[in-house]
Amino acid sequence: MSGEATHCWIVVLDIENFSSRSDPIQRSLRAGMYEVLRAALLTAGLSDDDVVTEDRGDGVLMIVSATVSPIVLAGPFVRALDEELRQKADVYSLAHAMRFRVAMHQGLAARDGEGWSGDAVNTACRLVDAGPLREVLAAASSSRMVFVVSDEIYRAVVRHGHRSVDPAAYLPMPFRTKHGELIESWVTVPGSPAPPGLPAASPGQHGQELPGESSGHVGAEPGGVRTDTGSRRPAGGGGISVGTVHGDVFQGDKTVNVNTTGPVRP
Repeated sequence: MSGEATHCWIVVLDIENFSSRSDPIQRSLRAGMYEVLRAALLTAGLSDDDVVTEDRGDGVLMIVSATVSPIVLAGPFVRALDEELRQKADVYSLAHAMRFRVAMHQGLAARDGEGWSGDAVNTACRLVDAGPLREVLAAASSSRMVFVVSDEIYRAVVRHGHRSVDPAAYLPMPFRTKHGELIESWVTVPGSPAPPGLPAASPGQHGQELPGESSGHVGAEPGGVRTDTGSRRPAGGGGISVGTVHGDVFQGDKTVNVNTTGPVRP
């Protein structure tokens, strides 16, 4: 996996609030992060031949061979990460709590003597750093991690509802980067029926103008959240909306409450 750019799966992991911790705590969190990551890779059946890692200080960039099934990454690997974090929760005090933001994308990446590069790598890093993703993890106070996938991964992998992946637990999370680029993505919180903390639906759904880097929206379908009766609540409304996120024949549908009264970050 070196030389010319090759197609691969790209996974980026970051520790929440890493830079705000003291140096000794950062060292402890990094040790814990690698311990959790190695155990999760082993549990998911992934070896050093499958995954190349690059240290990012507060996280890890993972370049995964295209021969690995993306279902393994979005399913067993993510579940293993969450389970390993749960098992390690008793090791770290509340002040040292370790929670992850994890992103997955795909595309071409090239390796040189210093590491990996490519537009797909940039996109994966933007996903894991997105303001709305940080807000989801902050709102999911009892959870250990959030997982976001690019629209390409969602359409090719998640939406098909493989037994190890639950599409009903994902909600759309579009946002603009600091350069004004609109990125469509989908987010889930392992163990939760739906991710909390997403901003209300905005006029910028599905490619229309979105204000600011951290803007996002909630909605199972264009135009608002689909209700149990099949109608749609207008995207600009406020309050609590009860809607159905549609799953597959194995996972089934899920009813979720969406809070649309909170402020949208500029």
